[in-house]
Amino acid sequence: MISLETMLARSLFHSDLTFMSDVEQTSRRLPVAWWRMIGPGILVAATGVGTGDLATGALVGSTLGVAVLWAVVLGAGLKFVLNEGLARWQLATGSTVLEGIVRNYGRVAQGVFLVYLLMWTYFTAVALMSACGIAMHAMLPLGEAAQDKVIYGLAHSLLAVVLVEAGGYKLFERVMSVCVGLMFVTVVVTAVAVAPEWGDVLSGLTVPRIPDLENGGLRWTVALIGGVGGTLTVLCYGYWIREEGRTSPEDLRACRVDLAAGYSMTALFGIAMVIIGSRISVEGKSAELLVRLSTVLAEELGTGLRWLFLIGAWGAIFSSLLGVWQSVPYLFADFLRLSNRSSDTAERIDTKSLPYRAYLYGMATLPALGLFRSFATVQKAYAVFGALFIPLLAVALLLLNGSTARVGEAHRNRWLSTVGLLLAIGLFIVYGYFEILQSLSG
Repeated sequence: MISLETMLARSLFHSDLTFMSDVEQTSRRLPVAWWRMIGPGILVAATGVGTGDLATGALVGSTLGVAVLWAVVLGAGLKFVLNEGLARWQLATGSTVLEGIVRNYGRVAQGVFLVYLLMWTYFTAVALMSACGIAMHAMLPLGEAAQDKVIYGLAHSLLAVVLVEAGGYKLFERVMSVCVGLMFVTVVVTAVAVAPEWGDVLSGLTVPRIPDLENGGLRWTVALIGGVGGTLTVLCYGYWIREEGRTSPEDLRACRVDLAAGYSMTALFGIAMVIIGSRISVEGKSAELLVRLSTVLAEELGTGLRWLFLIGAWGAIFSSLLGVWQSVPYLFADFLRLSNRSSDTAERIDTKSLPYRAYLYGMATLPALGLFRSFATVQKAYAVFGALFIPLLAVALLLLNGSTARVGEAHRNRWLSTVGLLLAIGLFIVYGYFEILQSLSG
């Protein structure tokens, strides 16, 4: 896992700029602020790991075992490449990737993005509220599951709004750190408690292979790669580093360090879910699967482990919801800012502004109507829309960062960045194909 992230970071820029020297130089400059330095990367991990990632990891583990753990590492590595390219563009040009796309490819691209953003927001918000409701029903049932899903889903949505409004970015960062601690420690402890064969785990991490090819092994493996670490929320990293005051090319070192930390955590979390699934036979979809998984854990290993796992799962789901509520309004506010051709390219989005708050309130309330629909239906739409985004972003980064005239020679894509982006395009197109095919057949 660590070797892949290190290899990627080392090769993205000039040969004399190595990842380990970045870590050492940055940590010497900021010995007391290590956790703060990796803050945006932790936010990426917390927001990107949601109910879909949890369920996919458990299902793949139950179906294919730990032989495909390498796929988790590859998926996290590809998301690292995407986010590193995003940070490189922003720090080299002073503009967000969204602005780069609009400035270079016109208002048509801006309009397409708005349509996608609105549809993605609706289905993602419904899915996250539903997942929070289902997780809380499993821990503290008030009545019927369908009723609790609505009550708890709305309660979590409104709580997220209060947290975003009350303390802004700083409070958001602290709350997310707590959620990350919950989900990381509890799920990893659960993975250790199920007593996997550690030799098989090591082999699965270091020897790439796909078992059961004739019965869907490829589909499950690609789904595991594609399901690691978020989709549209990748764009939000650019706004978080701006909140941290990172605006110059010299800040790229800190970004590479915190992204490596964030995606290493994402990979470890995904590995833990595959291990848990490999030891316990489960079936189902998303949050409902997690509840079933907790029940099986209780039957085989005791009630205490069931509660431990549920708390970790809830932490992962709520942190994803909170991250989306805080970050996605940035995108809408930036979209409106770009409608003003004279806007400042280095402008920081004001979280108290009307566009930001209007989108936050709309996202937290209007999709609640979808809570009355089948969770499986909503989850299918959420998965399909998410699968479409990553190859589009990879294409944009190939074009934007591939031009010396736009980013300068020092920040242009190097060969490994290009290979990583092309691999992301290919894999996520296949992932999207499988998701769409499954949705149509289901």
